[in-house]
Amino acid sequence: MRLLNSAPLCLLLLVLQITTETSATQSHAPRRTLPRLVKRAHDSAVRKTHSLARDLRVAFNGVLPRAEVLENNWAGRPVVYCKAGSQQVLQPPNNDGDDGKGNEGSGAGEGSGGNSTSGAGTTTTRSTTRVNTSNPPTSTRTTTRSTSSSSTQASSTTSQPTSTPRPESPWKLVNNYQGNTFFQGWDFFTGDDPTHGIVDFLDEGAARSNGLAETNSAGNAIMRVETTPTVSGNRKSVRITTQAQFNGGLVLLDAVHMPVGCGTWPAFWTNGPNWPNGGEIDILEGVHDYERNQATLHTSTGCTLLSTDQNTLAISGTVVAGTNCDATATSNQGCGIRASSAASYGKGFNQNGGGVYAMKWDATGIAIYFFPRGSIPDDIAANAPTPESWGAAQARWPAASCDPFKFFNSHHAIFDTTLCGDWAGGVWNAGGIPGQEESCAQRTGISTCEEFVRTRGSSMQEAYWEVRSVQIYQER
Repeated sequence: MRLLNSAPLCLLLLVLQITTETSATQSHAPRRTLPRLVKRAHDSAVRKTHSLARDLRVAFNGVLPRAEVLENNWAGRPVVYCKAGSQQVLQPPNNDGDDGKGNEGSGAGEGSGGNSTSGAGTTTTRSTTRVNTSNPPTSTRTTTRSTSSSSTQASSTTSQPTSTPRPESPWKLVNNYQGNTFFQGWDFFTGDDPTHGIVDFLDEGAARSNGLAETNSAGNAIMRVETTPTVSGNRKSVRITTQAQFNGGLVLLDAVHMPVGCGTWPAFWTNGPNWPNGGEIDILEGVHDYERNQATLHTSTGCTLLSTDQNTLAISGTVVAGTNCDATATSNQGCGIRASSAASYGKGFNQNGGGVYAMKWDATGIAIYFFPRGSIPDDIAANAPTPESWGAAQARWPAASCDPFKFFNSHHAIFDTTLCGDWAGGVWNAGGIPGQEESCAQRTGISTCEEFVRTRGSSMQEAYWEVRSVQIYQER
């Protein structure tokens, strides 16, 4: 060993290589012993100097059996050699039969569809950016994927852009109505209007042939009211109900236009069986030229609002119809909460390009949120809603004074536009409401809602829904 430690490196290597080759022709035993001696010299060199380790590694590559190096050094972990400028990492050999290609293209769709490249001795790291093209807002996700060939032995480390991971939504999407298939999964109601409006609700075929139901070039669902100049009886309209029903959930409506104008009474709402015992949740509703949405509950006896205070309820709206939600006791008035925003209903809603309404029904109670276009949370655009991050609701009915699973069950979502009827007809001569400071009777010079609707078909030009989507989520 003294000779080994003191001999010039080149001479030492030459002697070792010649001796090894000569021994190999005579006996296999020296072939097994000598490499161990050389390996000990190599290990000693590694501890002393980085440059010598590099030289010995290159020189011994033809002397040491490859299997012995691997067998003694993998130990289930990468082997790192020091190298000026960067590190190269040798990955442990694959003993499970994997061909080194991995599961490229899988992974719950996150980053799938990106191109992958591989080559001997390289590892390629890709950053795949996915943009949700719904507008607005734009949601961007960044994911990182690594691909390697079976012969990969080294890679250079590179820094990747980082992003704050989005918390997993507690809600999963179960029904999605949008685009050219929007009307699939809805029933067209054709009965008499339960609220006594002067409308005839058409079936799907008749609604389409009369131009009252369609999907426009933007992929949005349109539901109109007949605009014939004069009619002798009822005007044609559309009312649709989801075939799917739900007990609890998160319902999202994304609309760019809603019906507005004197004589109109549009609503987007959910309803249970055996009204009012199954409960009713009015998400978006108003009449005439109102400019602020009124969200309302209608129930059987026992459901109330625990307070009228905004801070107590954690709402931005104002309680306007008392705290008793019992439809029978309040002559079907229920317990309503009016929005504070002029963009939440009617002309203001339409001029701003609409927005998103969300109704959350869970063990905490029932809450309704509104986000005008341009202020829609990213988690909604990404189909990963997290209501806990949305702040104050527009309206809320806590479970403490109204058990949401006792007073509400087996709901369907509903769109309709009726004309006149119990509410719009009943307040035809009333004013003083935001957006309706002057009554429709005063504005139009016509004494009744019914006469106006029947003789002013042109006034129905703005009485239509344009809906981008309706989504129903359930808790995971």
